[in-house]
Amino acid sequence: MRDLIRASKALSDGTRLRILNLLLRRECCVCEVMQALDISQTRASRNLGILYEAGFLKSRREALWTLYSVDREGMKDYAADLVEVVGKALAGNEQAALDRERLKGAKRVGAGCVETPAR
Repeated sequence: MRDLIRASKALSDGTRLRILNLLLRRECCVCEVMQALDISQTRASRNLGILYEAGFLKSRREALWTLYSVDREGMKDYAADLVEVVGKALAGNEQAALDRERLKGAKRVGAGCVETPAR
């Protein structure tokens, strides 16, 4: 039950829904999330960490960057169902479409974007 509560709380924030919207398209580093959503590094990192801890994301290191993606294979069935619902709900959302469009132009930048691996 704790895992379900953590997952529900993770999805109860607009920024985290917007991040999940991006990660449903492709894996991203913190700096790409920052650019697509026009948010600070701290805010992007904190919210990625919450989604990671809730079991929605996985991370991997590539050179300077920690890349986050939806953990389709590792998440619990109910979490996969929640992610599917979020994707459907955001499909026609204007803000989500704008975020996806800005993600197309987002770039991985230098050491200022380095993030410690998720816990």
